[in-house]
Amino acid sequence: MWNDYAIARALHVLAIVMWVGGVGFVTTVLIPAIGRRFPPSQQYAMFEDVEHRFGAQARLWVLLALASGAWMLHASAGWARLLDTGWLQLMLAAWLPFLLMLFVLEPFFIHRWLKRRAQHDPAGTMRLLQRLHVGLLALTLSALLAGVVGAHGGWRF
Repeated sequence: MWNDYAIARALHVLAIVMWVGGVGFVTTVLIPAIGRRFPPSQQYAMFEDVEHRFGAQARLWVLLALASGAWMLHASAGWARLLDTGWLQLMLAAWLPFLLMLFVLEPFFIHRWLKRRAQHDPAGTMRLLQRLHVGLLALTLSALLAGVVGAHGGWRF
């Protein structure tokens, strides 16, 4: 017999690990490596080539996090908890910007804007990209820590 909640939780953990791990890799390994290996005029193009593939995977992981989280709430009849549990709200508040970023801002605005910017200021664009990714990683790690601590009774707010 299958335990729906356990399956949903396993998929949720997998999605979060892949999503956060990918953001961490891009922020702490990929962008610095591109900065060391390529001249400024080629850096954004190289980043875009690699990030394009990661972006597709990130969209998958973010959607899997949504689906598995919703599945866990459904399986545990926990929809009301979403309104009353601060750490769940914090996790949702951290997840929503990624949803917006991956499905709206990046494809319709950010990629074109950064590409144009990189043509005029390649080094400045990569510095901006690094700062943006550090912020995204900090947001993601904060939500992850809050979620793990909250899910294990570490705090109630």
